[in-house]
Amino acid sequence: MEKVVTLAHGAGGKQTAQLIEEVFKAHFSNPEFTADDAAVLDVGSGKIAMTTDGFIVSPFEFPGGNIGKLSICGTVNDLACMGAKPMYMTCSFVIEEGFPFEKLEKIASYMEKTAKEAGVKIVAGDTKVAGKGQVDQVFITTTGIGKLQDGVHTSGAFAKPGDIIIVTGDIGRHGCTILLEREDLGIEADIQSDCAPLWGTVESMIEASKDIHVIRDATRGGVGTVLYEIAAESHVGVRLDSEAIPVDGAVKGVCGMLGLDPLYLANEGTLVVITSKETAPKILDVLHEGKYSKNAAIIGEITEENEGKVVMTTEIGAETLLPQPGGELLPRIC
Repeated sequence: MEKVVTLAHGAGGKQTAQLIEEVFKAHFSNPEFTADDAAVLDVGSGKIAMTTDGFIVSPFEFPGGNIGKLSICGTVNDLACMGAKPMYMTCSFVIEEGFPFEKLEKIASYMEKTAKEAGVKIVAGDTKVAGKGQVDQVFITTTGIGKLQDGVHTSGAFAKPGDIIIVTGDIGRHGCTILLEREDLGIEADIQSDCAPLWGTVESMIEASKDIHVIRDATRGGVGTVLYEIAAESHVGVRLDSEAIPVDGAVKGVCGMLGLDPLYLANEGTLVVITSKETAPKILDVLHEGKYSKNAAIIGEITEENEGKVVMTTEIGAETLLPQPGGELLPRIC
């Protein structure tokens, strides 16, 4: 008989202890992992960055990962965008009654593997079990703490006219993957989520130069939404070169069939980086050597004109205004 999560596993008694011991402690154990109410951590001197994020992706398993991997990547990448080296994480699970232990084990193993790659320790957590139908299978919330690296100052408000815009990889793969997994569209395409922990990518960039003004994780809303946010925060304009934007051929094909723009599809392993014109070639060279950034490309520049807007230069040299971000194109993607 398949072993499943029951309401007793969320009651705080013997079964809860067994669940934590058999699944979570088995995968997350490290010297700082605690059974107490909170972990006591050494972050050293200097400043820290802290972030928290909830994950309700549907389906919870998808080509390229699952909700467990995503929950680590999302939080690690948010810290990395501030120039902070991820150190510690906590996680909270809300699990639907009847959820199979085997699938929970797989989620935990993905978290273990991804946390190890990112160099972050999971040190504490919480588990709740909801009744059948009260939650959709499993939701995870993670909180992360990272140590800010000396000399790094990034913000969406720091973009300057003349700066160069780089994406660290091809765009739209995560959103396209979830769309194809969720909807019965009858489209066969070899597409896998770009979900990845990106501290190593950021670390290589700041080792090459700390002259980086903005780093943003282009998740919900995609690159287009992130660029509109930066334009508003920095009171600048954005000009993109449509020919320079890297899009996987399969993603481009699916978007063409469905009338979608990959600029507005989610990514979980691609960053938007804005740096000075002088520094951009050095950053691009470093990215091309990276595990997750071989497809990095310069896609545009920051301008004084068209404040708050994103303009696209088309194949024939004309300029068109990129549409303002609308409502959620695809809910529950992360």
